[in-house]
Amino acid sequence: MRTSPSVHPRPHPDAPVRLAPGPEFDLIRRFLAGQAQGEREDVRVGPGDDCAVVAGNGIALSSDMSVEGVHFRRDWLAPEEIGWRAAAAALSDLAAVAARPIGILVSLAAPAGDAGDFAAAVMAGCRAAVEEAGGALLGGDLTRSPGPLVVDVTVVGEAPRPVLRSGARPGQEVWVTGELGGAAACVEALLAERAPQPSARERFAHPVPRVREAQWLAAHGVPTAMVDLSDGLVGDAGHLAAASGVAVMLVPELIPVHPAARERSRVRSLRRALGGGEDYELCFTAPVGAVPPLVDGFARAFGVRLTCVGKLGGGDGVWFVDAEGRRRPTGVAAWQHFGRGDA
Repeated sequence: MRTSPSVHPRPHPDAPVRLAPGPEFDLIRRFLAGQAQGEREDVRVGPGDDCAVVAGNGIALSSDMSVEGVHFRRDWLAPEEIGWRAAAAALSDLAAVAARPIGILVSLAAPAGDAGDFAAAVMAGCRAAVEEAGGALLGGDLTRSPGPLVVDVTVVGEAPRPVLRSGARPGQEVWVTGELGGAAACVEALLAERAPQPSARERFAHPVPRVREAQWLAAHGVPTAMVDLSDGLVGDAGHLAAASGVAVMLVPELIPVHPAARERSRVRSLRRALGGGEDYELCFTAPVGAVPPLVDGFARAFGVRLTCVGKLGGGDGVWFVDAEGRRRPTGVAAWQHFGRGDA
């Protein structure tokens, strides 16, 4: 009789990860110290083998790289915060499709001087972020780098019914979670060598990927399309518009600007909220009238507001729209790593 292949029994939850001797593996043991093994039904094989093995219905995968000098500076962030931000940015991609996190793989390229407490603290931040989101550290890679420090995070989740960017239709409403522009206000202050407001620094150093919020919205059958806000509302809504073949028409007066990003100049405040990026909130579309009955329940569940910021129309791109339905350009450009003229 032919039998189906089986995976080796899961290790005891308190069993240590077995690795060979050596400084590199000693550091990896520090990364994994205290992490229970074998206690999750969706992780068949965790850290310690050449591959992790996971189980799920519709495996969702994404990756996000954080590079020193591009995504973070050591004089702005503690090492734990560097790790948290790197993992949170990747986990936000799971939120964008309403996936349930299973875990993360972290590849860390660190200068030799960081191969100790600093690297361990970065990894502790990564672990804290994924565990807060309901996932586990699955493994990764460790290598020496001549500089800079690089934290590359791959996320693994389960999305049996993923919410994509391509389901929006003209006539539907556009909604966002939370408030926008706080992280941008923090970065502006740091670049000007000013102390940022504590609430703005929290948004930059400790962003919260909206993984549970996205699952809640999906469970209530709300989003027709969704995207996370990593590069600013204008840029990310532009991806949704392109994927769905619609125009996103934003009402400027409705944009929820983070208190730390507000100034007397409404134009400057809007620029932070629309183009600052790294808010890691959600932008989603829904049929007219579908969301308002859920706003209070969402706020009670998560302490986060839902705001309708516009609607969808025919055409393409992202626009401002007035009460008469007239469109005009936003005047805000999205963040891009490689602009025109870059090699």
